[in-house]
Amino acid sequence: MAEVKLHGSVLPSPFVYRVIWALKLKGVPYEFVAEDLSNKSASLLKYNPVHKKIPVLVHGGKPVCESMVILEYIEETWPQNPLMPNNPYDRALARFWIKFAEDKGVAVWKMFRSTGQELQNTMKEALEMLQTVEEHGLGEKKFFNGDNIGLVDLAFGSIVYWLQVIEDIVGAKLFESHKFPHLHAWIETFKQVPVIEENLPNRDELLVALKLRREQLMASA
Repeated sequence: MAEVKLHGSVLPSPFVYRVIWALKLKGVPYEFVAEDLSNKSASLLKYNPVHKKIPVLVHGGKPVCESMVILEYIEETWPQNPLMPNNPYDRALARFWIKFAEDKGVAVWKMFRSTGQELQNTMKEALEMLQTVEEHGLGEKKFFNGDNIGLVDLAFGSIVYWLQVIEDIVGAKLFESHKFPHLHAWIETFKQVPVIEENLPNRDELLVALKLRREQLMASA
């Protein structure tokens, strides 16, 4: 099999973890390349000259960029343990919610970088995203695809896991169980999937790392 490398970062990235989870669920061996984003390597700039960002999956010397594009590539390249439904309509629904996660999940990353009124505005956006997913996206299902974990779960799993840490850092509580019972049950089920549980960043370490990163961002603002 052609060599697989994943360029990620030292600071745990939700976008990189999406790719890690997909590769692990598929049973695809890979080499992890930790990038120092303050001093980007020649390889990273070569493989992603447009955005110069992680993650980058390099398969047989060919780079694929952007986390959800990478996940679709993984799904198509390694069909074992499918992460998308077979039915065309269900696949279309999955793509809809993946796009929703990409478009609206930005509010969580904005929260991390915001203070004051801007923070209040981004918190409102994040709440609206959670409410929409709670009411229309998940319902009574175990996972977004039904009984099996899929790409939509990986998209939202990275958002919600990081949100729960970012809440502590900014001193806010959005993701409350009485407001979002379906999403709360889902994230607990998601974290208990053996492959996910074995490949989650340590919460306490993530909290410390993100606190430091936020302080750096605020100091340079």
